[in-house]
Amino acid sequence: MMNDLIQRASADQARASDPQASVFVSANAGTGKTKLLTDRVLRLLLSGAEADSILCVTYTRAAAAEMRNRIYARLASWAIVSTADLTTDLQSMGIMVPTQANIGLARMLFAKILDNDNRPRVQTCLLYT
Repeated sequence: MMNDLIQRASADQARASDPQASVFVSANAGTGKTKLLTDRVLRLLLSGAEADSILCVTYTRAAAAEMRNRIYARLASWAIVSTADLTTDLQSMGIMVPTQANIGLARMLFAKILDNDNRPRVQTCLLYT
């Protein structure tokens, strides 16, 4: 029963990370929102979006820093992990059959973003009432 719930939640997160889908995510703390949003940014990059065209808005500086760290850590790991591990990671994000083009782009995204200083923007939003 619990395993089925986890599998369904993982499948729902993978679908929500698809850049072709329009989604609204609302969930309690600790339920995987940051992972989902990180996966969505990574999938946007893999689909060809320019990194500096991506804007993520969070409510706290800590959340923005966490999301930036997760994005850059994944990109850095993609550059050096085995093809099998990279394929597994891409599949966990919902790219069920990664192509050689996906794998090649994933491997070079970290350097491309660092070399050009074109990075996804992750910023905080201040709300005034």
